[in-house]
Amino acid sequence: MPAVNAQNQKTLTYPSKTVERAKRSLLCSPFNFGLFAAMLSERVAMSEIVGNSGVNKGYTKAALSELRADNSLVWLIKVGVLRREVDGQGITDSFRLTPLGRQIVEQLQRQTLPTITWRDRFLDVVARWFTLPF
Repeated sequence: MPAVNAQNQKTLTYPSKTVERAKRSLLCSPFNFGLFAAMLSERVAMSEIVGNSGVNKGYTKAALSELRADNSLVWLIKVGVLRREVDGQGITDSFRLTPLGRQIVEQLQRQTLPTITWRDRFLDVVARWFTLPF
């Protein structure tokens, strides 16, 4: 299989509203930025995120149940930041960044993380609520 020259690859461009929503969702999530920084270079399994393991690795702000972690990760999949890892036998319990997620995390690494406002949290909750299946 030929090697891919990363310098020749085009960077995907996304609508600014898509990037804003994805960035807001990433920052409002119950995960620390360290989780997303780790995902820049490797997949991260659910078992590394939930419970005390997530806190010990610096991935979460507090111990999360598997259900809460899964719901938050699925939301980040819906907004385009994450994807589930797939192996030869199907979907695994691991997650990786999408190209959009990679762009956002690389951008945020070069600056001080913005402060999350109540407005940001409100907009994130509203966006989540309107995507619930009825």
